[in-house]
Amino acid sequence: MSLQENMKAIAKIRQLREEVGITQLELSQLVGVTETSIQNWERGRAGIEQIERVIKLCQALDCQPEDLIEYQKVSEEEIAQAQPKGRERLKKMRQLLGTDKLDHDSAVENKPDSHMEVK
Repeated sequence: MSLQENMKAIAKIRQLREEVGITQLELSQLVGVTETSIQNWERGRAGIEQIERVIKLCQALDCQPEDLIEYQKVSEEEIAQAQPKGRERLKKMRQLLGTDKLDHDSAVENKPDSHMEVK
């Protein structure tokens, strides 16, 4: 029996989300799931099993999660049609969600150990 089998999985999603400085609603929009899904993941009610399966799959294949998906080169035309990237995309999303009035940037910048940037 391995050490992992005697341990309970605890989601770090909330911690990581707060370090980035986004709300559950914003994360749900970025990921393409409901806000309830984010809440459940953060509370460990759902989703942990799937994450654990991906981890086991990567261990078995000796790879990283990013290695499980192949990315194909995008044409210049597709790039031109793509949504704005980085902070502009987040700003636009916040405007659509009505959360742009919140002072997200200063919350992230004023955190003592905050070195993550929303891209």
